[in-house]
Amino acid sequence: MIAGETSRAYNEVITYCLVTGRTVGIGAYVARLSRRICQVENADIILTGAPALNSVLGREVYTSNGQLGGTEIMTRNGVTHSTVSNDYDGVRQLLRWLSYTRKNVKAPFKEPSFEYSEDPIDRCLNYLPSQNKENDPRLMMTIFDHNSFEEIKSGWGKTVITGRARLGGISVGVIAVETRSVFVEIPADPAAPDSQAKCIQQAGQVWYPDSAYKTAEAIEDFNKESLPLFILANWRGFSGGQKDMFEMVLKFGAYIVDQLCEYLNPVIVYIPPYGELRGGAWAVIDPTINPVCMQMFADPRSRGGVLEPEGTVQVKMRKDLVPLMRRLDKEMIRLGILEKEGNDVKVDINARIQLLMPTYRNIAITFADLHDTAVRMKAVGAVKEVVKWEESRAFFTRRLLRLCIEQDIYREAIDVKCLEDIRKMQESLQQYFAKTRDETFSWYSYPDEDAIKLLREERKQIVAFLVGNDFFTIGERYGM
Repeated sequence: MIAGETSRAYNEVITYCLVTGRTVGIGAYVARLSRRICQVENADIILTGAPALNSVLGREVYTSNGQLGGTEIMTRNGVTHSTVSNDYDGVRQLLRWLSYTRKNVKAPFKEPSFEYSEDPIDRCLNYLPSQNKENDPRLMMTIFDHNSFEEIKSGWGKTVITGRARLGGISVGVIAVETRSVFVEIPADPAAPDSQAKCIQQAGQVWYPDSAYKTAEAIEDFNKESLPLFILANWRGFSGGQKDMFEMVLKFGAYIVDQLCEYLNPVIVYIPPYGELRGGAWAVIDPTINPVCMQMFADPRSRGGVLEPEGTVQVKMRKDLVPLMRRLDKEMIRLGILEKEGNDVKVDINARIQLLMPTYRNIAITFADLHDTAVRMKAVGAVKEVVKWEESRAFFTRRLLRLCIEQDIYREAIDVKCLEDIRKMQESLQQYFAKTRDETFSWYSYPDEDAIKLLREERKQIVAFLVGNDFFTIGERYGM
């Protein structure tokens, strides 16, 4: 019964589990069903104790329960979100996690006071990641309030960084990308004499099965906590080798789309300086997955596109390079004339092509790269705005506050249960301003500061309009 109740509780309230001692069997399942686990270092999460397993195996294989479910195991497999040294630190950790959440799921949004904030929202971001050197992505957390970022699951799925933070006093779930290569340690199993400990290298900016699953789980948890989601997107795609396909990278990548489709809170996707979004990675976090809640932005120095420039040249422009040489290069033009006159210049032409190919290929790559810039992404509607990194903190704080106030108004007007409810409320909000201003007024192109002021001043009128409009929609639906 307790397992079923814990599973149902996860969908109704925010559940936590502090493991302070050995938890066995159903206790281990209850811990996992609570999802957000904080494990004390000397506490073990196991299904069967070491002595019982040794008895079944008929020999002394395991020397302690820590080999089965200690922090060394549970932090590396993603079950434990955080580890602490004692019970006191564990309680403090849970309180920190609770501080990011609302009183309850339906509690009204509490607006932060920017005037008395210790970390000004207009603070310029001095840290800038370098283009050609390895960078620690955790340094980019300076976009959030000072010391507010709290990482979870740091020992598992290391190519993705997840956690919670505050932006201008607003609690958010955070997903960022590890750009450096990481190493995954797989311990040897004492029960299998032939097994050996392995250390596997994983490239940065790539989703592997573990990090894709980690991303999907984090999105689900943040949605249950009614947190806005902030994604610092910098992926080149998914790992697609035989091993990764066997380990279900495709399935876990699809889980990311599933969770974003169900997200009922604002989602901001931002491609940071010198970051890029490519291939399948773009496909799974494209705003069209959930246009009601998702918005994508990019720094002017970022890039985005299905193919990288080299791939675009190889696929689309490879056959055009030689005709381009024949048209533009004076020597190729001369050799072409001689060829038409019947002279045997095939060897000379091939030699000239080999000489010019690297230069023309680099030109083609540069041309293809111009189609992946942030300006181009905005022109084709792939991103909403181009936001400079140094000024992004102020911009996203105001944009996030605006979106949170909007959604709070929707929840005050009706009981929001699905994305369709939010979409109808957004349409009704546009109708309200079209009636109270003029028909050409576009709410979603209105500046954020002015929009926040307007929402505060006319909140009661807006709620009343939305409620009336919702009743009209219901009556229209059922032919009343």
